[in-house]
Amino acid sequence: MTRLYCATGNAGKLREFRMAADSTRIEIELLPGYKQLPPAVEDGATFEENAIKKALHYGRHSGGLLFADDSGLEVEALGGAPGVYSARFSGPRATDDSNNRLLLGQLHGTANRKARFVCAIALVECERVVGVFHGAVDGMILDEPRGLGGFGYDPLFYCPAFGCTFGEATGEQKFSLSHRGQAVRAMLASL
Repeated sequence: MTRLYCATGNAGKLREFRMAADSTRIEIELLPGYKQLPPAVEDGATFEENAIKKALHYGRHSGGLLFADDSGLEVEALGGAPGVYSARFSGPRATDDSNNRLLLGQLHGTANRKARFVCAIALVECERVVGVFHGAVDGMILDEPRGLGGFGYDPLFYCPAFGCTFGEATGEQKFSLSHRGQAVRAMLASL
């Protein structure tokens, strides 16, 4: 069994990553001591830049293969915002609820609700980038949240392929098509 370390403070993401590895001979573990390490600086202009920065920052503490992701929501009518600021869209003390309220406020009265979730995963071995993997899924932002599942913008993100929001979809259903699911499956296939 191959052990792969993950650097994330997001329990929802870790759960999704582990779901992807269930049928493989790869075990995904949170980097030991992750919460005690200083946080990586996420000042990149793209999801890929931030994923690489995070992976390299935490990779030197792993003693093996480690991956980190950066992912978020890009809304066409907002010029791609919130983008790399998705998790902190409503400020330094942002919550899923405050981010969703701000997004709905900025889209109030806007006809163009096209959006996409984007993910970049960087895989490193110590301080060497082994690969970068991408995923994206298109959808639209609804006027109000639907569903209690998922996290982040999931209750607002309507996925036409499912006919429901990511918040209404089961975890397995969401992961089968999601941006994060695409990227982590590509990474696992490369190992």
